[in-house]
Amino acid sequence: MQIDEYPIFTIIMRGYSKEQADSIMQAMSGYEKYFAVEVTMNTNHAIEIIKEGQAKFGNRIHIGAGTVLHLGEAKQALDAGAEFLLGPMAFTKTIIDLAHQKNALAIPAAMTPSETMRMFDSGADIVKIFPATTVGPDFFKSIQAPLGDLRLMAVGGVSSRNAQEFLSHSTKYLGIGSNMFNREDLLTNNITGLSESLASFVATLKTYGEVVSRN
Repeated sequence: MQIDEYPIFTIIMRGYSKEQADSIMQAMSGYEKYFAVEVTMNTNHAIEIIKEGQAKFGNRIHIGAGTVLHLGEAKQALDAGAEFLLGPMAFTKTIIDLAHQKNALAIPAAMTPSETMRMFDSGADIVKIFPATTVGPDFFKSIQAPLGDLRLMAVGGVSSRNAQEFLSHSTKYLGIGSNMFNREDLLTNNITGLSESLASFVATLKTYGEVVSRN
C-alpha cells in the first residue's frame, strides 16, 4: 500500500464480532475513499476478520491491524493480509522494516516531539499521536512549527464533535472508534444505520470544507 492511497479516516474496530465487522464493511459502500478499517489485535478472531475482510472487501477497502504490540503480532497480521499496522506505542525498527517488506504502512504511536521524530527517523509512514484528546488539537499544529510538515494521525477520543478542530490544526489523519456508530446499530447489525453514521460524519466535515479540500 502506498502512503497516498491511505484514507483520511480510520475506523477502529475493537471488540467487534465477525458479524459486526462484516456489517461495518458492508455499510462502507460508497465511502471507501474516506475510510480505512483497523482491526485491533486484542479483538477475538482478529486474524480471521482481517482474512475474511480481505477476501470479501479487499478490492475496495483498505484493511489493516491495530494495537500491534510486538513483532509476533505484526507477522500474524501481515500474513493475514493487513495493509497497514497501527500501534498504541512506538514500533521497533524491525517491525517498521517488516511492514515495508510486505508493502504495508507502519503507523506507530508517540506523544512527545522527541518520540514522534524518533519514529519518523526509523521509517514510520505516519505517526499516531495517542491519546489525542489528552494533548489536544493545538499540539498537532504546535509540534509542526519547529519540526516541519508531518504526517500525523489523531487517535483517542476523536468524534464528529471535534474532528474538524483536529483537521484545522494540521492533523492529516483521524482514527475514530466507538464514537463513530450508534450502539444499537452495532448490536443489531443495522447496515443502513451504520451507513447513515458514516454519511453524517463525512457530511459534517464537508460543511467545513475539510473533506472536500483533501479529496
